[in-house]
Amino acid sequence: MSRDAAVTAQFGDSSAASGYAAAYEGWKPATRYFLSRLHVVDESLRSCAGGDLLDVGCGPGMLVHHLLDTRPGDFHITACDRSAEMIEAVARRVGDADRVRLSVARIEDMPFPDRSFDVVLAMGVLEYADIRRALDEMSRVIRPGGLVVVTMLNSRSPYRLFEWCIYWPALRVLGRVERLLGVPAHRCHGAPKSGIQAVSSRRLRQLLRDAGLRPEDTVFYDLTAWLPPLDKVIRRRFRRWRSHPETTVSRRTLRWLGSGYLITARPAATAPRSLPGQLLPPPAPSHLRS
Repeated sequence: MSRDAAVTAQFGDSSAASGYAAAYEGWKPATRYFLSRLHVVDESLRSCAGGDLLDVGCGPGMLVHHLLDTRPGDFHITACDRSAEMIEAVARRVGDADRVRLSVARIEDMPFPDRSFDVVLAMGVLEYADIRRALDEMSRVIRPGGLVVVTMLNSRSPYRLFEWCIYWPALRVLGRVERLLGVPAHRCHGAPKSGIQAVSSRRLRQLLRDAGLRPEDTVFYDLTAWLPPLDKVIRRRFRRWRSHPETTVSRRTLRWLGSGYLITARPAATAPRSLPGQLLPPPAPSHLRS
């Protein structure tokens, strides 16, 4: 199976959309990851006064719904995803919200005019995309002085190294052995091919520069020293991460424990000066307002 086919299989049906949304609830490892990521996204947008916002690779619209709840009236939101099923899930989640428009498109080839948005968010999509083409497109649609926010799985964290190099391969081997022993397919262990290709924070910052974007802040989130499957037990017993997501992020000492990271950037030629971690408000929105 090609990488593109693996990504399509993972996100291309209604069950994937509902499963992704369900991962924000409960006490699963993915729940902590998503809530920690949501916290750093909120931080990155705190100084943004509002404007036209693009959420590309929006999935079933969890971030869109969150922004409508927490920042009502601040943003005109465009939600974009390669999966029609995901966009249908967004439509069901946001209802008739008049400040949201929906589009089915890939991040590498977005159907929006140049300089259309004050904020462009790419949460959990670059791992599945052609990163260079995706960043070029994001650089094209962002307005001068606008804000770009991207996330990436941290391939150098203990959690990801163990998960990808040991845990998932072990589940696949176990599944093959179970099938040879006659265990019904639906009861066999396994880990589907994901199509994930992650890069280091240093590499992503360079790719942002290559695309004409100037990186500003970098923060690592979902800090965890517990490896799968032990992390499932730990996260159920110690639940402070849900009420205090600020304890799950780091910019310095514990950053290597983050299973993901977020980078903010601005168009290089017109990026306003700011201190590290300080985000300046975007210019007044223009022609996409209705």
